[in-house]
Amino acid sequence: MKTMKGPGIFLAQFLGDAEPFNSLESIAKYMADLGYKGVQIPTWDPRMIDLKKAAESQTYCDELKGKLSDIGVEITELATHLQGQLVAVHPAYGPMFDGFGPAELAGKPKDQQAWAVDQLLMTAKASKNLGLKVSPTFSGALLWPFIYPWPQRPAGLVETGFKELADRWLPILNAYDEAGVDLAYELHPGEDIHDGITFEMFLEKVGNHPRAGINYDPSHFVLQQLDYLQFIDFYHDRIYAYHVKDAEFNPTGKQGVYGGYQGWVERAGRFRSLGDGQVDFSGIFSKLAQYDYDRWAVLEWECALKHPEQGAAEGAPFIESHIIRVTERAFDDFAGTGADDAFNKKVLGL
Repeated sequence: MKTMKGPGIFLAQFLGDAEPFNSLESIAKYMADLGYKGVQIPTWDPRMIDLKKAAESQTYCDELKGKLSDIGVEITELATHLQGQLVAVHPAYGPMFDGFGPAELAGKPKDQQAWAVDQLLMTAKASKNLGLKVSPTFSGALLWPFIYPWPQRPAGLVETGFKELADRWLPILNAYDEAGVDLAYELHPGEDIHDGITFEMFLEKVGNHPRAGINYDPSHFVLQQLDYLQFIDFYHDRIYAYHVKDAEFNPTGKQGVYGGYQGWVERAGRFRSLGDGQVDFSGIFSKLAQYDYDRWAVLEWECALKHPEQGAAEGAPFIESHIIRVTERAFDDFAGTGADDAFNKKVLGL
């Protein structure tokens, strides 16, 4: 068995205009002082990484790793959630996703898509140069407006949507394969790949591509009322990354999974800071240890109630306390009698 790495932290939710949250070195030192050993870098923020330079220059990557090592952390992964979203956008959501790409491309979906693909391809090369194994992302969505089967969906609509999604991602997956890097899709509402069934549908369309995996995040499964522990039994061989994120679901006589158009504080399902929600993290860490997950456990902090600095401070010890240092021997070895074939036959009365 293998022991996972951690604690790590996704920096995206903590970035700001003031120190220490406005540069990679200062925020990395802040997180290292809290006990984090790794940082997941959002590639869309140039204050965190020069993605083009990282894709082209091994020297730049070596210097970047060196600076972080001196601080006491390493890069866990390069994240491309915003770029991945723009690989596939239904026109109904176009204006709301304009901010995910360059301002000059707003309202130009084809140009946005081309930019996003180029960003992903650079991330594959940058990840290779940095010696990273995986990059988490979003799949984007063409079918999300049709998630509920009313009005009745036209025959073949879902199949057409997944074929188009696969056609857009397959060249990207091939590029990641060439770089020796996995892609881990975060199964998230608002993405066409948002649960196990949709992941299987996508996987079939990309020919079970070996680089197509999952960024496991139980919070999204709590909000969907999906069995997030059994999910690990089903898909453990495709779990390539792990966001440690909490959530709760408290339905009432007035609202349930859909949330009644309420804000995050008023929704039945909402994200919470680690330890404040309902996720069984002891069960998750045990399952992942059972299946030899040896990559990073990375906090993705989101909470409608708690201040992010408190959430970050509480997150490192929480993850540290849940990581299982796997055993090298069976707990009952002390009672073993030793055996060989003759002894086994004797025990069986043969």
